[in-house]
Amino acid sequence: MPATMRTDIGKKRRQNEDSAWFGENLYVVADGMGGHLAGEVASSIAVNTMKKLAGLPPALTTLGDAVACAHKDIKHHAMTHESCSGMGTTLSVLWRAESRMYIAHVGDSRIYRLRDGHLEQITQDHSLVDELMRAGIITKEEARIHPRRNIITRALGTQGENDPDLFQVDTQENDKWLLCTDGLSGMVCDEEIEDTLNHYDMEEAADRLLNLALDAGGSDNITLILCTGGEGAAWTRD
Repeated sequence: MPATMRTDIGKKRRQNEDSAWFGENLYVVADGMGGHLAGEVASSIAVNTMKKLAGLPPALTTLGDAVACAHKDIKHHAMTHESCSGMGTTLSVLWRAESRMYIAHVGDSRIYRLRDGHLEQITQDHSLVDELMRAGIITKEEARIHPRRNIITRALGTQGENDPDLFQVDTQENDKWLLCTDGLSGMVCDEEIEDTLNHYDMEEAADRLLNLALDAGGSDNITLILCTGGEGAAWTRD
């Protein structure tokens, strides 16, 4: 599938703790957390583990096993490297199998699908504000500015809840897919993302999304991958 990727340190961080990669039918985004450089280590371990799926027959059980392996690898590295103690990472993976997408997701990075001009968030954030929003305590608008919006409730490599959401969804030839860290989704509203994906070609859309996040303050690292829903499908403007 045609695809493109962007990553940027942003305007406020001293290092980029995001990691991302894509191959022929596999797309991976991770947002690390921890002490100095430890977040970068955690996200890199997760992405490098997912790379091993390239060339294998896509299957949800295989994807789940890979995520479990990434979690163990991150924990082992943290236990054997004092500077990495307490590190963790989000992980969002899209693995294409003909007309299906297999998805693994932990944390508050996101996977979106644009179909027939309409943007839909396919993954569910594992975050405090998302739990408050689902409980009806705060609105979506309040969640965007909540002072604790950066607290996630699930991450690889950490203690407590870290199991991934594993599921499959259908994909069509003209679908457009976006994987991103919260450096994008936390700075650019869904309406702006939808408008960009509808009215710009793939490379222009990737550049514009990155610039929108930077123009909005760039308070976090920004990483995104754009791809199409079908093998060889063109990314066309509506």
